[in-house]
Amino acid sequence: MRGCFFVGAPGRPGHNTAMDRPDIDFTSSALAHRRRFGGGRGQSLARAVGMKGGATPQVVDATAGLGRDAFVLASLGAQVTLIERAAPVHAALAQALEKALAHPDTHDIAARMTLLKGDARALLPELSPEVVLIDPMHPPRRSKALVKQEMRALRELVGDDPDAADLLRVALGCARRRVVLKWPRKAPLPEGVPRPSHQIIGKSTRYDVFMLG
Repeated sequence: MRGCFFVGAPGRPGHNTAMDRPDIDFTSSALAHRRRFGGGRGQSLARAVGMKGGATPQVVDATAGLGRDAFVLASLGAQVTLIERAAPVHAALAQALEKALAHPDTHDIAARMTLLKGDARALLPELSPEVVLIDPMHPPRRSKALVKQEMRALRELVGDDPDAADLLRVALGCARRRVVLKWPRKAPLPEGVPRPSHQIIGKSTRYDVFMLG
């Protein structure tokens, strides 16, 4: 899930200052199940970032959030840099990575993950990324029952992402191969964003892929 915004981050004036942390555990049975039965390099996420024909791109997850997509890509062999600027979420990710590094089943995966704290719009040009994955906070759905409880809690903690389109434009200007936007299947693109090169569409989520170079 997305990278979260917090008090003091650009574009989020006036949000509350709660310091609760999300519960992130890369050693959980749920993630172990996804590693075994999630579809490997054939799953939509892997295809979207370019894991085809044995290719293993370096990926920057510009909106790390709960870190699950980054963890899945690292479990498939990718070197993944996670960027998170919300203080409580970054702290939870750091703690989760430390735990994963100490666990024999997840040590090698966590070793392929690098966590940075900051605004991805400022960090991406310095990283010269091969592939950028962006999963901003999605537009609210009509029924909260359709949104997982943990995602609702995350939104309550960090708020919305009013500058998602700006981040995407920055990514398009500095990525070397492709930018991937993870977005609700039926939602329109953020205003001002160009049409993607192609899409990978799932039941509720789609990946808009912008090919570069």
